[in-house]
Amino acid sequence: VQLQASGGGLVQAGGSLSLSCATSGGTLNSYSVGWLRQAPGKEREFVAAITYSGGITYYADSVKGRFTISRDNAKNTVYLQMNNLKPEDTAVYYCGTYSSGSFYTDTSYNYWGQGTQVTVSS
Repeated sequence: VQLQASGGGLVQAGGSLSLSCATSGGTLNSYSVGWLRQAPGKEREFVAAITYSGGITYYADSVKGRFTISRDNAKNTVYLQMNNLKPEDTAVYYCGTYSSGSFYTDTSYNYWGQGTQVTVSS
């Protein structure tokens, strides 16, 4: 599957953004999906994940309580609602399909598409 993340932009600290992850071919419905991010000069890091049914979600401690991952299998789309954004959330955000291993590890995901830039100003 080819994934495409969208919805990024420039927002002030405390603001909100909603990211979407969709496929240009194939279906996401049978995949657990994760969001990861990479800031300049830093390693890619796990942000959030959701199982294929949507029944279980996982969050990095740094975003817990501020970000919400969800999915609409009828629309073949996974979302990341980001509230109370902080400058340290600035990064390129990617979505990927879960393969195996820990949900909290970036190497557990495949089929990255183009990311979307999120910039939070202080």
